[in-house]
Amino acid sequence: MKRVLGLFALLSVSVSAYADIFAVFRYEDGRTNWQYIANTSASLLIIILLIVMGFLIRAHLRARRSNRALTEIKATLEERVAQRTQVLQETAEQLRKREAYIASIVNSMPVMLVGINDKLKVTQWNKTAEEFTGRPYADVVGENLWQAYPGITLTEEQVNDVLERGETLQLKHSQRGQYTYDITLYRLKHNDETGIVILISDVTKQVNAENKVAERDKLSALGELASAMAYDISRPIDAILQRVDRSRERLDSSDLGDVKTFLLREVDVVGQSARQANTIVQNLLDLSRGHRDVKQTAAIPDIVERSIELASKLLVDVDGLDFTDVDIRRDYGSDIPELACYPNELQQVFLRVLRSAFYALKTDSLAEGQRPQIKIGIGKFFDSIWIKIEHKGQVLSEQAQVCIFEPFFASADGAEACPVEQRLSYPYFIVTEHHRGHMSVTSDESLGTTFNIQLSLV
Repeated sequence: MKRVLGLFALLSVSVSAYADIFAVFRYEDGRTNWQYIANTSASLLIIILLIVMGFLIRAHLRARRSNRALTEIKATLEERVAQRTQVLQETAEQLRKREAYIASIVNSMPVMLVGINDKLKVTQWNKTAEEFTGRPYADVVGENLWQAYPGITLTEEQVNDVLERGETLQLKHSQRGQYTYDITLYRLKHNDETGIVILISDVTKQVNAENKVAERDKLSALGELASAMAYDISRPIDAILQRVDRSRERLDSSDLGDVKTFLLREVDVVGQSARQANTIVQNLLDLSRGHRDVKQTAAIPDIVERSIELASKLLVDVDGLDFTDVDIRRDYGSDIPELACYPNELQQVFLRVLRSAFYALKTDSLAEGQRPQIKIGIGKFFDSIWIKIEHKGQVLSEQAQVCIFEPFFASADGAEACPVEQRLSYPYFIVTEHHRGHMSVTSDESLGTTFNIQLSLV
């Protein structure tokens, strides 16, 4: 195309250079040879057209090559886009599966998981948290933690301290005989987003199992100690009884006058005390062998009756009042079912309560001819058996009512109000821990003192 333009430029220069451009196309006589002009013009046009056609063909070939290249590039791009799309789809599917897997793990966790942000608003709430609180995730998301879960045993100071310091905080919250929870707080930080994860784990079964193992070991050690003590005590008691029997035989066969009656009475008192001590030793042996790992089915009235019989042998007072002198008023229900329990342990419970009532009656001033009285009531109420032991002896002070079921070392303030020999911490432990029951006392000048024991049938 540039050559054609150059040719036209050359012709224009030639026109300016020569006055008559058609001189070569004239005859000698001056006439114009139009046929020659026409042929020349046609030849030039053909040449120009051929040149233009060559350029067009060349441009067409270039366009075809460009189109083929563009088609190949397009196909390559489409293939790459398809590959990238497939990779993105696979990645999205993997992320979706991982997210579903993580969500499944979180929701399947047996612990309560709560996530909060730096504004202390809920961002995560698993299924265990929903079941524990009764509130679904949709209702609590975005709420303040204490609005979503008012019963949580955490303070804002504790949570803010974890946010600021970034140190993991571990707490334990328990209610004796009911539940035990381990609470863990740790901070999460991702870019500019900061939050806290709270894990609340119910370890009640684990703690109860550990406590049972510890209790079994303690009871085993207590039984071994009681057996050893009973054996050591029984030997001098047996010697005392033998000497008492020989002394009485000799006194019976001797003639000592008025002194004989006094000596016989004293020998009888010593013998009675020795037999009482021997009964105490036997009770220690029964206690040491009494606990079993498996509960037995037994009738509570029968256990109470055995406790009364044992108390009649043990609670003999040399100052003039024996347990056999006490009027036992029984009020047993007719529909009391048998209970799965540790009979020997419950026998110790009832015996200790009867002992407490007996020594309270000793200090009471009774009218002449009036017998001290203990009322024992047993009945079934819904799914529990209730045992009530009442007396009108010396009442317990308010301080004594508070500390009578506590170990002596646990309440130094009540040492004077409730001495160690009057405490019922071990019976309370047997009822509440071994039998999952309840034990309480009420004491009033007008109504007297009542010990209440509840034993669940379920």
